[in-house]
Amino acid sequence: MASSSDSWIKEYNEAVKMVDDINAMISERSSLPVSGPETQRHASAIRRKITILGTRLDGLQSLLSRPTGKPLTEKEMNRRKDMVANLRSKVNQMASAFNMSNFANRDSLLGPESKPDAMSRTVGVDNSGLVGLQRQIMKEQDEDLEKLEETIVSTKHIALAVNEELDLQTRLIDDLDQHVDVSDSRLRRVQKNLAVLNRRTRDSCSCMCMLLAVIGIVILSVVIYLLIKYL
Repeated sequence: MASSSDSWIKEYNEAVKMVDDINAMISERSSLPVSGPETQRHASAIRRKITILGTRLDGLQSLLSRPTGKPLTEKEMNRRKDMVANLRSKVNQMASAFNMSNFANRDSLLGPESKPDAMSRTVGVDNSGLVGLQRQIMKEQDEDLEKLEETIVSTKHIALAVNEELDLQTRLIDDLDQHVDVSDSRLRRVQKNLAVLNRRTRDSCSCMCMLLAVIGIVILSVVIYLLIKYL
């Protein structure tokens, strides 16, 4: 059996440590809000670590297919394959929990773009090359996140424009309501003035009728007096 100090064991131990780190980050989610920018950044960091961990496992698998140094016994080779398989099972479970449905196919974290899978990219790459590959993948993920951020900002601007338009429409409706209230108030005043004028007109007609009746009575009285006097 190869000693625990060989490069493969070191890489495997680092992968195990990443699994522990990701599990710790997943546990921290319970202390964060259900949604919000901070929660989204935390989830993105977890997804990125899962992707990097998947690349490490691909590298470990690749190293087993082309071992260097002292040849491994079949028993040791099978043991290491089982170790990688167990870790990959855990990684797939974590990826499934974060809806990384394309993880098994090594697709892009943020979209279904066609890119070389990590296994093919690790072929012929040594340990230092794996570090460079991991940095390259992190750079690609950063670029994808920047594109996502641009999309979010654009959507935010559209939402702000729609909100401004809604505010304008609301103000117009409020102004219309105010004008309707003013017109209704004026209409009520006119109706009130018409009612007063109508009442006064009726009162004036009543006075005129009374006056005419008095005049008629006076004339009738004079006529009767004259008839009595000269007859």
